[in-house]
Amino acid sequence: MVTREALENAYEMAQLENIKVKGLLITNPSNPLGTILDRETLRSIVRFINEKNIHLVCDEIYAATVFSQPDFISVAEILQEDIECNLDLVHIVYSLSKDMGFPGLRIGIIYSYNDAVVSCARKMSSFGLVSTQTQYLIASMLSDNEFVEMFIRESKSRLAARYRVFTRGLDQVGIECLKTSNAGLFLWMDLSRLLKQQTFEAEMELWRVIIHEVKLNVSPGCSFHCLKPGWFRVCFANMDDETMQVALSRIKTFVNKEAGTKKSKKNLRWQGSLKLLNSPRIYDDFINSPHSPIPQSPLVRARN
Repeated sequence: MVTREALENAYEMAQLENIKVKGLLITNPSNPLGTILDRETLRSIVRFINEKNIHLVCDEIYAATVFSQPDFISVAEILQEDIECNLDLVHIVYSLSKDMGFPGLRIGIIYSYNDAVVSCARKMSSFGLVSTQTQYLIASMLSDNEFVEMFIRESKSRLAARYRVFTRGLDQVGIECLKTSNAGLFLWMDLSRLLKQQTFEAEMELWRVIIHEVKLNVSPGCSFHCLKPGWFRVCFANMDDETMQVALSRIKTFVNKEAGTKKSKKNLRWQGSLKLLNSPRIYDDFINSPHSPIPQSPLVRARN
């Protein structure tokens, strides 16, 4: 949760380290939490950046993926209210990659009240131009209001249904998810009880097991600077229903196996002379990024 106190503390810490703060970046809806900022929080953020005279960059790329209450509120709506703010300080970034499912078209959008920012962005766009064919396709599609409304409505309905099925499946094996999530193409699940120790090193060890043995592509919380080890982001909207069931089946099998292993160790703890032999696990220490551990998710071609 973004609070005024947290913003002030971060600002003061930067000043103590002789860091000049020029702006505040927020993602609404949040990635990886899938939560949204309420109206009062957005008002507090706008007041803060106005008082500090720093820029606000709001990433609203998941705006139309909110599939349940409360509804999404754009920072642009806040600026239309009776609130004191220098509009030149506020900028919104957006893309069609998530809401419309067009990641391959690489279309980015900047909304800004600052003419200098718009002018600069227009000049910089020459290094990443959108093709004429793509512009024509997108212009034609977005001009059809009836289609766009139907598409977003159906997308939200499917996201809500998929979220329910996935979270219920995880709940069957005692995996809890962040209950305040109501947006995005992913969810935030808690696997802390599967950690050997409550450390981020143990989290990375568990992540490697999930990647190499369970064959699921998830992202560890430490790659998102999560303060508590054991949280993972899992995308649930990038697969068909059959593949989703494969994913849930693999997760359930793994969790039940881990639970059985821990129970066996606990029952045999009194036998001091008995040693439990664990098969060695070889981890690849050369994986570049927790966000993209392998070129393609194993779930894409999953069949069993």
